[in-house]
Amino acid sequence: MQSIKSNALEPTRSELAGLTRWKAIGRLAPVYGLPILTVLLIIFFSILLPSTFPTYLNFRSILADKAIIALLSLAATLPMMAGRIDLTVGFGIVMWHILAMSLIVKFGVPWPLAIVIVVACGALVGLLNGMLVEVAQVDSFIATLGTGTILYALALWHTDGRQIIGVLPPGFIAINTLSIAGIPAPAVYAIVLAIVLWIVSERLPIGRHIYAIGANEKAAALNGIPVRMYMIGVFVASGVIAGLAGCVLAAKLRIGQANVGLDYLLPALVGAFLGTTTIKPGRVNIWGTIFGVLILAVGISGIQQLGGAFFVEPLFNGTTLVISIVLAAFAQRRRTVTRPTTIIKEPS
Repeated sequence: MQSIKSNALEPTRSELAGLTRWKAIGRLAPVYGLPILTVLLIIFFSILLPSTFPTYLNFRSILADKAIIALLSLAATLPMMAGRIDLTVGFGIVMWHILAMSLIVKFGVPWPLAIVIVVACGALVGLLNGMLVEVAQVDSFIATLGTGTILYALALWHTDGRQIIGVLPPGFIAINTLSIAGIPAPAVYAIVLAIVLWIVSERLPIGRHIYAIGANEKAAALNGIPVRMYMIGVFVASGVIAGLAGCVLAAKLRIGQANVGLDYLLPALVGAFLGTTTIKPGRVNIWGTIFGVLILAVGISGIQQLGGAFFVEPLFNGTTLVISIVLAAFAQRRRTVTRPTTIIKEPS
């Protein structure tokens, strides 16, 4: 009988119980390093920029600006839990926000139905990605890069390089402009989605099965887990979330243009990769992704208010991506080194 264990590095209660207070704090510091660093950055920029940074207006601006990236990061997190990567979260949002605009402005489709159609299209692309990866056995990076590029090309063909502009219904615009308890609606969507995905991934058997596939696909299959169904499912779910993010982006921009979506690909992947270094180091996790996006938002906002040049944001995102990948690889090696080896003797 095989047992698939978590590959995260968070300390157990029994481990912490045997440590002194300071040693326990030292053991927990790497686990919650990213949230701690986020708080320190907020304090740092608040001291440097007391009149602009620690304000409600800046708080709303950060949440509103980065909510779509948070949604895409969560979409990218799901396939990463199963050991795959989905690049269509960045390429696809180009097509999905243009499709939403076209359906409403050009074809007169009611906006609720337009959202349903866009989400359904996102699910179909996710299904195609899942079939390519699991049935055709194409590497997920290559498969999603191909389908994503096709989506981008279709967006260029549909718009002919021009912007799609028109009058949008107030109800559709409200999905971006509405505030709930003073929090921008897109941020609320991201928080609610994060809670749902956390429950699914950490509290339900489906989440444990997905993690098991990501840890060891063959062992998961031997334990009776339907690998193909779960693998296709995570890509479909990723496509659905990306479709929803595209609708929110259309309501935010109120125009459709093919040169905006690719700006979301790198930050979305950075948030997901950075999330593997915190909360549950060495393992992709929902709250780690949220804090990964949050530290990007805080850092970029503070640097820009200090007078950072236009190239600061992509530079910051790229540098953070490299650092997060290095830290994730270090955490994985540490897990491999520190994991106890158990020798099972067969009865004679």
